Amino acid sequence: MAASHTMMKLGAGALVLAVLYGAFSQHEGAPAKAAPPQADPFAFVRSMEGTRPDGELTLNPDGQLVVDAELGHLFDYYLAGLGEKDLAAIRSEIERELERRLKPGPAAQAKRLLASYLDYKRALVGIDQAPTPGASLAGAARARLQAMQKLRQAYFTPAEISGLFGFSDAYDLDALARMDVSADPALTAAQRADKLAALDGKLSPAMREEREAPTRVIRTEENVAKLRAQGASDDQVYRLRAAAFTTEAATRLADLDREEADWKGRIKAYLAERAGMPAGAGGALQTLRDKYFSADEQRRLGAYE
Repeated sequence: MAASHTMMKLGAGALVLAVLYGAFSQHEGAPAKAAPPQADPFAFVRSMEGTRPDGELTLNPDGQLVVDAELGHLFDYYLAGLGEKDLAAIRSEIERELERRLKPGPAAQAKRLLASYLDYKRALVGIDQAPTPGASLAGAARARLQAMQKLRQAYFTPAEISGLFGFSDAYDLDALARMDVSADPALTAAQRADKLAALDGKLSPAMREEREAPTRVIRTEENVAKLRAQGASDDQVYRLRAAAFTTEAATRLADLDREEADWKGRIKAYLAERAGMPAGAGGALQTLRDKYFSADEQRRLGAYE
């Protein structure tokens, strides 16, 4: 299972990835804050198994919704399930999540922004289907960014654009600058290294954290695996993760570890009992399923049977 979508995001530079792989960004926002608790531990779709929704929604002192990248993270978390659920089901799920987290006024504001966000995402498809002829990778990426920025004006206010997309635009511009440096044939290796180092020096703390987060997550979980192989206790694993991330993140990961262990334990017990049942024992098999799993969980059993 993945630790969480928030912790495993590979950065906001989805613009360049979109040009490389021909798909528009599923992440156009700022570095995520701590993911909110989720009452239901079971995923909205199977691919989200073991994750928690991105996006920490906040209110200003007047009780109004703060429109920032966290809202986009929440929308994109559920939109990543397209293909496993249709758009209508995903929209309904997002709206239920907004109603769960927010009071009626801010929830209505968030739903309005969701409608605009979905319209914007649909319009992005047209941009992705009209590549810039003869453009270099950097040129195509730059043209796409400019087209995206122009398109947003039809769906959002300037303040909403800044809040939802400001960080990702800064991240993508940094990525484009690095592509320009790497592709410049006039630079020597030393000059190229100096220019890249200069770009590193201009990074804000938030952008530096975003660039370094994936490597730190992977490295930490590799160390966790080594500790467990050596017989480390849960407390030792917790302290390792808390030192690498935060105590809140370490607690969430420990919760996910327990959920995964519980799930695997029930699967193992279920399969062992099922193996001893005679063929054609349909009613008894359903009783066995009900013994170990809820109705929602039973929809996930097909991968194990």
